[in-house]
Parts: sequence; structure tokens; C-alpha cells
Amino acid sequence: MLADVELQVSSPVLVGRSGQLAALDAALAATSDGRPSTIMIGGEAGVGKTRLICEFTENARDQSTRVLIGGCLELGADGLPFAPFTSVLRELVRDLGAAGVAELLPGGATRELARLLPEFGAPAGPHDAGEARARLFEQILLLLERLAEAGPVVLVIEDTHWADASTRDLLAFLVRNQSSLERVLIVLTYRSDDLHRTHPLRPLLAELGRIGSVTRIELGRLTRLDTSQLVTQIIGREAGDDLLADVYRRSEGNPLYVEALLDEGDPAQGKPLPESLRDLLVASSRRLPDETQEVLRIASAGGERTGHGLLAAVSALDEAALARALRPAVAANVLLTDPDGYLFRHALIREAVHDELLPGERGQLHRRFAEAIGTDPALVMPGRAPAEQAYHWYAAHDLARALVSAWQAAEQFGRSLAYAEQLAMLSRVLELWDGVPDAAQRIGADHVAVLEAAVQIAELTGEDDRGVLFAQAALRELDIAAEPVRAALLLEIRGRLKYHLGRTDFADDLRAAVGLVPAEPPSPARSRVLESLAHRTLQVRQGWADAELRTVAEEAVLTARRCGDAATEAAALVTIACAEPISGNVDRIRVLLAQARGVAARAQAFQPLLNAAVTESDMLEAAGLHELAAGVAREGLVSAREHGLARTYGAALANNLAEPLVSLGRWDEAAEVLESAMQQLPARVGKTCIWRLAGDMALARGDLVTAAESVAWIKSVLTGTRYQDQYHLPLVRLETGVLLAQDRPAEALSVVEAAVSHFGELPDSRYVWPVLVVSAQACAAAATAGARDAALTAQAAALLERLRTEARKRAADERAQQAHRLTFVAEAGSPDHGKPPQPGDQAQAWAEVAQAWEALGEPYPQAQALLRSAEAALAAGDRDGATNKLRRSAALAQSLGATPLSDDIALLARRSRISPDLDASNETKTEPQRLGLTARESEVLRLVAAGRSNREIAAELFISAKTASVHVSNILGKLSVATRGEAAATAHRLRLFDPQQP
Repeated sequence: MLADVELQVSSPVLVGRSGQLAALDAALAATSDGRPSTIMIGGEAGVGKTRLICEFTENARDQSTRVLIGGCLELGADGLPFAPFTSVLRELVRDLGAAGVAELLPGGATRELARLLPEFGAPAGPHDAGEARARLFEQILLLLERLAEAGPVVLVIEDTHWADASTRDLLAFLVRNQSSLERVLIVLTYRSDDLHRTHPLRPLLAELGRIGSVTRIELGRLTRLDTSQLVTQIIGREAGDDLLADVYRRSEGNPLYVEALLDEGDPAQGKPLPESLRDLLVASSRRLPDETQEVLRIASAGGERTGHGLLAAVSALDEAALARALRPAVAANVLLTDPDGYLFRHALIREAVHDELLPGERGQLHRRFAEAIGTDPALVMPGRAPAEQAYHWYAAHDLARALVSAWQAAEQFGRSLAYAEQLAMLSRVLELWDGVPDAAQRIGADHVAVLEAAVQIAELTGEDDRGVLFAQAALRELDIAAEPVRAALLLEIRGRLKYHLGRTDFADDLRAAVGLVPAEPPSPARSRVLESLAHRTLQVRQGWADAELRTVAEEAVLTARRCGDAATEAAALVTIACAEPISGNVDRIRVLLAQARGVAARAQAFQPLLNAAVTESDMLEAAGLHELAAGVAREGLVSAREHGLARTYGAALANNLAEPLVSLGRWDEAAEVLESAMQQLPARVGKTCIWRLAGDMALARGDLVTAAESVAWIKSVLTGTRYQDQYHLPLVRLETGVLLAQDRPAEALSVVEAAVSHFGELPDSRYVWPVLVVSAQACAAAATAGARDAALTAQAAALLERLRTEARKRAADERAQQAHRLTFVAEAGSPDHGKPPQPGDQAQAWAEVAQAWEALGEPYPQAQALLRSAEAALAAGDRDGATNKLRRSAALAQSLGATPLSDDIALLARRSRISPDLDASNETKTEPQRLGLTARESEVLRLVAAGRSNREIAAELFISAKTASVHVSNILGKLSVATRGEAAATAHRLRLFDPQQP
């Protein structure tokens, strides 16, 4: 039937994918308008993912869009680290040159990119491994940002089912931070049929799928009608019904199988269709000349892509003979060519050819590949020789060479910041160790040294459980008496890992470590174990439990200073600052932190440098110095950005910026900062702080659904973790507030009772006082609701007495704690007398509460206290006083958007026939407020008037450029002007801002 037809291998047009292509085109159009997104395309092998991408990217290039494509490469069980991004960088270097790429980065800094591509020069040293990985991620993100400034960019990462752990981490980082990639469309493809239940890509797809800008497209098989059209396009004419039915039955609509079936010819002409999928896939190669088939078998052992020089070396063919052997495979579309060498048209074809190799033949081929690469590493891409050799020697079952090459690959992966892959190679060294008698001589390191390296890398990858096991194995082998310092460092890192795991015996390891390192002569090992013991014990105890720990920390500082260990000295200074009681010591703490920053800056130790900013901003917030706290957090964010760590430390610092903004009532601004923080890869526990602040604002504004969701998210993270008051008590306060707002006082009482049992374990009152206040409110609500329920009333009364007892024991050293204590007394009565004051006295008590919160600059609790004072004033017959307080409370609630509080104020006003007369407060409004500008819009306008671009505004305010653009648009509308220049002129004309301000 087809004997006279010259068959095409594939269809000249894309068939059956118009909907998916339209979705990609629409995403690109939205991206061009500044609405970036990610498209994840899944489908079984052969279903046409690559063909769809080719069609889409061809159209995109026609629209002057820069298209960057990288593919994940299969290399044994593990992919090559960062392989797709190395390909993307290589493509950019071909286009722009290494210098051109460097010009896109601040200061031309490419020291981390050099880890992936040698064209960028010498990589940074290994001394700051954790920070270096963060900077690498930042540089890739920033590079995409700069490229997008010139026009839309499409980043395609294919075959992510083969992605290594490092590539998956970088992809997650880019997608989560895509709000800063305004004109970048990210497209990921993966084989859905390869994603077994434990496949490492599955959790990443699930996590990314929850992001609003991410869309998942599942590419299904072709319908019968589409298959018919595909057959027609391939053979160039209408096909007979029998052929169409047979092809559709056998292929089930998989385009690769359709093409392979048609490539085999016509069953009616004596060419039966292959009985198995493997036969089908290798059928086209079996028709090729013998010498071509031999080269294909060799290439199948080389992996998905094999360079020309490497294939020549392994095949032992000269240039002419190799070209003669390859040409039929390329002509038959079995092999494809690209600038890096040859690759099979589809991975399934390579797998099928490789599976046909005999076991001995397979091992011999892998040996030849390993030997060729060892002789000339330039035969593979720069930096890949160790990994390629490790794969081939392992596949060749040469244990000794597999062990050595795995050790070398681990070192290379470490230099490339691919820590998960480095740990896999170290694990392979340990696996092969007993089978190689002279292993230590071959790699120049003993078994304990391999275990020590594995412990360190396990910590970097977050595999704390494995790290503890590695450390235990190393300590069992070590002669502690002969090598006490080596043992001490293992104990220190094991203690640190146990601490991360929430195990209570971590301090035993740390104390043992200190006991093993002699005090003289001073050494970095001594300073390190001392600082670790002081720091982690402090974290658990929330302060100095005894004089010994203070001595330990101070010795850490002195020892580090004497031996020149500046990073540890700075870290120990931060630890001492954290442990100082805040009351009366703010200035001393700030001096200590300034010292820590100075030492860290001189040593370029960025971790303690930024930890000092985190610590200081948190301390100032605890002291009620909200403006100072916000300023320090902003400075820390600027410093993090300057050191290329904005998104690594950004989440913690952004949270420390948002918290004082919430306190100051700048909720819209805080919400933007929190949104930015959530996009910066915060740790799971760190997310709870973001959810809590978002929940606090949602509750105050009456969004109970969001507030309840925040509670649920926080509980999902904290369940089963070690109890820590800075995380668990704010949850108690938020959950109790939500339950009270939902009119569920009995449940609120239960939450409070469970929390009170922990109070005796908590020396720090910072988080206890807010819970005491909300607990007293829960008791009052339960007593009211339980008027007909004697048991509930008795339960509330008993709990209230426990709260008063706890309040008597609690110090209130800071202004914020004192304000909470005043609130508790007004709500529950004096802890000493146990009774609330009479109405007249109560009005005064709540007025004092309002004054305390006003002094702190916290408008929301001030407004709440003013409302309660107004209620008490009315009860005491002071109508004028009540009216004034209601007016002030209403103005504050309205400015905050605190709808439930505004409703309560309005209800009391109606019942008392008092008009709050909100217009009377207009005389206190600033000029921007009279123009209708929010506080955030006023801040943006100030920067617009100073000539800042949207990107510069976003960077200064720690928001996305898109959010800055929305603010600018709103400002133009409210000022009734058409351009930024007109807005700036209006601001100057009305003298809205101090001319000295930037």
C-alpha cells in the first residue's frame, strides 16, 4: 500500500495541540505585558512535549523574544548538576560573550557563575559554601531580570524528571521569586509516566502547583481524528481505513509510536508491525548499515548526548569513517545533531538500543568511555569529566576506579555547589569502600575523613538524620584519646544536627566537645565548640540559665579573637547580645551588635553580619521601638542585597520589617513586605511568622477565613516540633482571637488552658503577656456565654484566677510588656486584688491603657482601649468623655481598615445616640491623606518625585516592581495627572515632602 511512498519521519505540521499551543502563546503575551508565569507541561514519553515546545519557541523567536533552552541530562540514576542552566549560560555566552553576560550583573560579578562555566573566570573560594550557593541562585535570578529588561524572555527547562536535586532547588527558587521576573515565562516539561510515587520531582510539582502564577498542562494522547490527520501529514496523502485503524490500535494515539509504525511501512506489503515497543523503537536503527548500528550502540552507552570527539575516541574511527557511519543515522532521524554533539531523536530510542547490549558488551563500552575521558577530559563539557567517569566506571563494575572517580566527582560537585549530588557521590565511596582494599591510599583520605565530609554535606542539604548517622559511624571508628580535637568537631556537628532535629540531648554532645578541645593554645576549634554550645543552649532556654553559659560565650569571643577566627568572634558577640536582658540594656546590646557587624564585615563573614541585623531588629521590636526596628531591618535587607543574599536572608529580615509595620498600623505596607517574604524561600518554621502576622491583620480586618487558614498552616508546621514560645504562643493568641471572633468561647477557653500549662517553662515574658490578655478576654466571653451554663462559668472563673496568679509572677520590663500588663489589669482586674475596678475607675484604667499604646505608636490596641474606655465612661455617666474617645477610636479604626472594630464603635455610638463625627478628625489629616493617598502611596510618591523608576522603588521598599507599578497607577488617578512627571510636579508644588528627603 505504501511501497511507492517516500515516508517522512515526522509530520511537517503540529497536529492535535492547538489548545496547548494557544495557552503557551497567551502566557507569553501576558508575560510581555509584565505578568510572568510558569507553565509545567507533563505527558508520557513520546506524546509530543518537545515538538510542542519547538513549535512554540519558533513562534516566540519570530516575535523577537529571547528563548533560552536547557535540558536535564540522565546520567545513571542521577542527573548532572545544574546541567540545564549550564546549557543556558553557554548559549548566552555564544550570543553575548562572557563579558557581555558579566555586564548584566552588578559590578560584573560572575564568581558564582564561574562554578558552572569556566568562561566566567575563576570561581569563588570554598570558604563560604552555604552563602556561595545562595549567591549563585541570586545571580541566575538577577541575570534573567536584566535580560528581560530588553524584552520578553522564555526559559525552557526540558525533561525535569531527570533533574538533579540542585537543579530542582534552583527551579523552585526561580518560580517562587517570579514576581521579580516581570517579563520572563518559565516552561518546564517532564515525563508524567516516569513519576512513580517516590519520584523526587513529585513534591516539587505539587508545591509549585499551589503558586497562583503556575499552570499545569497535561499533554494527552491524540484522538482517533488527530491520529488520522497525523498519518495523512506523514505519508503525504489520505490513508486507507485499514491502515488508520491498525495504526491507531497499535499506537493508542502516541505520536512517537505513530511515526515509528509508519516508518516501518505497510503490513499489507509483507512488513508486519513489531510485536513489542522495544522492537518498534529500534526497528528504524536495525535497517541501517552494520557500521552505523555499531556506532549507535556505542552512543547509547554515552548517555543522552555524546560529543563528536568522545564518540570518535571510543569507537576508534577516524573522522572520515565516523562521518560515514553517522550519516545514515542522521538522515534516518535516529540521531540529531546540535553544537554539543549527537543525541538520539528520543530518549526511548536510546534506552531501547542500550537495553539490547549484552551485559559484557555494556560493561566494556562503559569502560572505554571512562578511559577516553580520563585520557582527555576535554572530550566532555568543562567540569563534567569527574561525574562522567564516575558514572561509566560504576556501570563497568570496576570497583577501584569507581571509588576514586566518585571521590573526584564529589569534590567537583562541591565546587559547583551541587551538595545533594556531592552527598550521593560520598555515599557511593562509602558503599564501595570495603570492596577496595587500598581505598585510603587511592583517594588520599581515610574512611573517617569520608564520613566527616558526608556529615558536613548532609547538614548543607538538610539531611540531618543521615548526618547524625554518619557522625556516629565516624566516632565509632575514631580513637578519641589519640585525636580529641577531631572527635570534638564531630561531636559539635552531631550536636548541631540533633538541635536541628529537635532532640533534647544535643547539649550533651556540645558539652563533650568543649571538654575535648584544650583551652591553650587558643584555636579555631575551641572557639567554634564554645560558640556552638552557648548559642544553641541560649536558643532553647531563651536567656542565660546560669553564669556558666555567659562564661562560655565570653570565652568564645576571647578565644576567637586570639586565634584570628573573626567569623566565630562575630557570631559569639551576636550570641552574647541575644542573651542580654533587653530592659535597661538596649544601648549595650546595640554596641555589642555593632562590634559584631564590624568584625564580620572586616572578615567578609556575611552570615554573622546579617544575623546581627536580624537580632537587632528583633530586639528593638521587643523593646517597643518599632520605628528603629523597621529601620534596622531595612538596612539589613540593603546589606543582604549588596552581598548577593537578599533572598536567602530576605525572608527573616522582611519578617522583622513587617512586624514593626504591623505594630505601627502600616498594615498595607506590611502585607506587601510579607508577600515578598513568602516568595523568598523561607524555612518552614520561618513561614509561621509570616502566616501569623498575616493572620493578625486579617483578624483585625474581619477576614476570618484568611485568619483561620493562617492558624491551620501554622499548626501544620509546628505539630510535633519542640515547644518554642516565639512560635507557639503567638499561635495561641491568634487561634484564640479567631475562635472568639467566631463566637466559640468554650473552644477558645480550651486552647488557652492548654497553653497556660507551658507558662512555667518560659522565662521570657515577651510572648506570655499577649497570651494573658487574650486569655482574659476568652474568660470574659465564656462567662458571658455561659450565663446558663454553670460548668462553663466555673471553668472561666477558675482559669481567670490561674491567669492572675501567673500575672503576679511575671515581670513587665519593657514598654510593650507594660502596656500588655495594663491591658490585662483593665480586663481581668489587678492580680493582687482579683477584681476589676468600678466603671469610673475602669474608664480611667482603659484610658491609661490607650495612652500606653499611643506612646508606643500602636494604633490598633490604642483604638481598642479607647472603645473600652468610652464604654466605661458611658457607664459612669461621662457622655462628653465617651464621645471624644469614640471619635478618636473611630478615626483610628477607619484608617486601619479594622472593620469589626469600626462596627463595634458604630454600634456603641448608635446605642448611646452619639455621633462619632468622623469629619471632625479631618483637621488632623496630613496633606497626602486629604488627597486620598494611603501611607504606602505617599511613600511611593516621594520616590517618584525623587525620580526613581519602578524597579528602584521596588528595591527600596522591598516589594515587587509590579506592585510598585500598581501604586504609581493609583497615585496618578488620585492626583488626576497622566504622567509620573506631572505627579512629581504636583508633589513639589504642594510641598508634600521634605526637600532633603531622597
